[in-house]
Amino acid sequence: MTSLLSSLPDLESIPPLWLQIASVAAWVSLILLIAGLVNRLAKDDPEIVRKIVHIGTGNVILLAWWLNIPASVGITASILASAVTLLSYRFPILPAINSVGRKSFGTFFYSVSIGILVAWFWYLQQPHYAALGILVMAWGDGLAALIGQRFGQHKYKIFGKQKSWEGSLAMTIASYVVSSLIFLSVEGNIWQTWVISLAVALVATGLETFSVVGIDNLTVPLGSAALAFFLQRFSGN
Repeated sequence: MTSLLSSLPDLESIPPLWLQIASVAAWVSLILLIAGLVNRLAKDDPEIVRKIVHIGTGNVILLAWWLNIPASVGITASILASAVTLLSYRFPILPAINSVGRKSFGTFFYSVSIGILVAWFWYLQQPHYAALGILVMAWGDGLAALIGQRFGQHKYKIFGKQKSWEGSLAMTIASYVVSSLIFLSVEGNIWQTWVISLAVALVATGLETFSVVGIDNLTVPLGSAALAFFLQRFSGN
């Protein structure tokens, strides 16, 4: 498999900052546009809109990684997004995203987690761990909710919150695939790629299962990235 890193630009070919920011803004705008259109067609199911935004915006971390966007830009964007999401819980700024019929600060935690991971792993010059954490949350939690709601026939409850085994399995599989692809792109086809990816997938599923008020949008990305980072260091790779 061709390494993703081999396609990354060298210092001479990194696009100017304004183009980097414009690329990210264009992607986020596209996701919001799609979410808005879906919201008009599926007003009785706001969860679909939330997960489109959840999964779509999470992938912006790949642009930040591939375009080598400065950490200061990512952290600033995280702070602004966190402020907007906090205001949206009091004012109808993001009604389609927050109107899901339950008390949750997940959108706020999501924004905060991106800022923390960018600050941490951009400083260490290992942005792939930030990408791993955010994408495990974006795809794992996103698909767990969608599949659990539509195909979840085997229910269970944790802290009064209903889950399904189908949704949890989707979380595990998606997390494993995301982690494996990122490790394959950076480390190659070695045993750590598969073993650590499995550990990340299981821990991420556990963190998502035992979450309340949307705290999994913080614990899953931070926990997944931290676990992957320290297991790689422990393995000596």
